[in-house]
Amino acid sequence: MTIHEGHPFMLPPEQRDPVRRLRGRMPAPVTIWTSQDDRRRDGWTISSVLVADGEPAELIALVDEDCDWWEVFRSTGRACVNVLGPGQGGIADVFARVAPSPGGVFRTGAWEDGSHGPRLVGASGWADVELLDAEPGHSGWGLLVRATLGPIELADGVGALEHRNGRYA
Repeated sequence: MTIHEGHPFMLPPEQRDPVRRLRGRMPAPVTIWTSQDDRRRDGWTISSVLVADGEPAELIALVDEDCDWWEVFRSTGRACVNVLGPGQGGIADVFARVAPSPGGVFRTGAWEDGSHGPRLVGASGWADVELLDAEPGHSGWGLLVRATLGPIELADGVGALEHRNGRYA
């Protein structure tokens, strides 16, 4: 058996996708967007997020149109954007569907009900958003989703989790 310093299945640098490598060098916020309707609640990890100041201010995100959460957000038009804090990377992995959570994604982490969707206890911040267009266009592989910002709450003394070079920082 050999112990590898790096990931044993990772391609050598010269064979990796340069676009993904560039994106990996740009720090990205780690957020979980959650929505709920009368039948279910769901959420999705999104790191491709941009805050656009203005009247009204907007959050712009690249969203995987095949994720189950998108249907709930699109039908309700409302979501809670949870800005993750230190130590919450495992929860992000669960909501990205790359880590297991027996019993469903909301079994990982502590969650409270919010007006626009579930709120993660211990997060760095929360923002309620409302979808601008239920049929957004694409940008690259994702949907270019725009949402107006509603009430924002920031946790004092809790830094935001970021993703860089395939790791949480």
